[in-house]
This record gives sequence, structure tokens and C-alpha cells, in this order.
Amino acid sequence: MNVELVEGSGGVFEIDVAGKRIFSKKSLGRFPAYQEIPTLIATS
Repeated sequence: MNVELVEGSGGVFEIDVAGKRIFSKKSLGRFPAYQEIPTLIATS
């Protein structure tokens, strides 16, 4: 798995795996919970 950090603006925090967005702070209005991102990656 390759990880890339892309600088953005406006407080946007989004996680994409294989071109599919698995988490978006902008659309959910919150940061991910503890272990939420690893769980989302494992199930995508």
C-alpha cells in the first residue's frame, strides 16, 4: 500500500483508497474516531 499526503486548505481531511473516498471530514463534519481509518481501509 502506498500512502500520499496531499496538502489542502480549508480544514479538509479526506482519505481515498484505490480511487474511492472512504472518509471525508468535510461531508461528515468530524474527524475520524480512534481506529476508524484502519477499519475502513481493511474493509474497502
